[in-house]
Amino acid sequence: MTAYAIGNLHPKPVLDEEVFTYMERVQSTLDPYGGRFLVHGAPTREVPEGTWPGALVIIAFPTYENARAWYASTPYQALIPLRTRHMTGDVLLIDGVPEGYDPAATAAALRAATAG
Repeated sequence: MTAYAIGNLHPKPVLDEEVFTYMERVQSTLDPYGGRFLVHGAPTREVPEGTWPGALVIIAFPTYENARAWYASTPYQALIPLRTRHMTGDVLLIDGVPEGYDPAATAAALRAATAG
């Protein structure tokens, strides 16, 4: 099942040279784990609900184990300070949903579980 690394990052108005170096090198850390960018900090086009103060990054991996192995890898760990010295943010690793996922079935299961 596909898993994702998702970042809500808060870059400074002017990016430091280290951030550019991070960006130039990050794909080589993803390749061994099958990681690929789906979204990479593109400007938000619209926020129809709430607020969005950051830059969104979404990276897809074939499995959750691949995502964890990438994040923990020595090459990626060496790059992290190039980003974190110049921007704050949150990063999470999360499973996607399986093929054929049915949110109504999930709602029914949650309703049954809480019916007590």
